[in-house]
Amino acid sequence: MPFPRMFDLFIAGGPVMWPLLATSLVAIAVVVERFLFILAEKSKRDPDAVEAVLTAAEVGNLEQARQLAEKSRDFVVRAIGFALRHDHGSFSNAILWGARRELRRFSRGLPALDTIVTLAPLLGLLGTVTGMIRAFGLLGNQTLDTPAAITGGIAQALIATAFGLGIAITALIPFNYLTTQLENAREDIEEAATRLELTLQVPPQPSK
Repeated sequence: MPFPRMFDLFIAGGPVMWPLLATSLVAIAVVVERFLFILAEKSKRDPDAVEAVLTAAEVGNLEQARQLAEKSRDFVVRAIGFALRHDHGSFSNAILWGARRELRRFSRGLPALDTIVTLAPLLGLLGTVTGMIRAFGLLGNQTLDTPAAITGGIAQALIATAFGLGIAITALIPFNYLTTQLENAREDIEEAATRLELTLQVPPQPSK
């Protein structure tokens, strides 16, 4: 669709199109930033580093485990490394705190996307209501000799609704994907943290 035609369609949607445009821009910014973040975190994954830290802890060499954790950029290693560095009190609480620090980075932006998925259809509905008020207001004034104005109000209602639903549907797909990535990260951290906690609850095995 040519840009002038698209702009005319946007203007025909009425004033509610401007907040819809703002929500779409926010959604695009959040999705792009989150996808770049996920790609960066996946490139930093290092299962060998996770295994090395857990192995060092299993043989009772916690200092080596801490040093290995400090050198790694893997978010799982960072989470259990935080727990190893802050195990002065409750180790379980240290693990939970370390996991929350990493998962907070994965959940950033998700509340905004969740809000947009809910807000965009409501804004579209608001455009529907204002458009119908415009159309029926003209009918109430008995200006039946201006059918273009009446159909303009109905068109405004339909355009705003379509844009609102389109934004919500488009934002819902990456929202579900990012939520899945958050849950995957949670499971990876919980698996490593559980293994580390069980290891530290039994006497360390001497290395051969």
